[in-house]
Amino acid sequence: MSEFLLLFRGGEGDELRKSPEAWQKHMERWGTWMGELSEQGKMMGAQPLAASGQVVSGQNKIVTDGPFMEGKEMVGGYLMCKAANYDEAMEISKGCPILEFENGIVEVREIQKLEM
Repeated sequence: MSEFLLLFRGGEGDELRKSPEAWQKHMERWGTWMGELSEQGKMMGAQPLAASGQVVSGQNKIVTDGPFMEGKEMVGGYLMCKAANYDEAMEISKGCPILEFENGIVEVREIQKLEM
């Protein structure tokens, strides 16, 4: 089994949040999806990320507020999972509720083993 990181982008859902019932149903779909992955022993962890943060950059380690980018580029959360290969990881990603939004994106990246 390999480990994969699923990064969630876009899918702000501002319209959906106007209806508490619709928002609750959407969040229940997240719970169901992650619960099924957990039951299968494939989910390693997942968390939403705050919209604000700071960035450290360059050799001078300059700290700025950010990240500032378009909503579709903002990483809103992640899920780490186990899968046999990229094909299985891609199938897992297709069940993500963020894809219910037109601008919802799941970026799938294999976690490489760090060799020292």
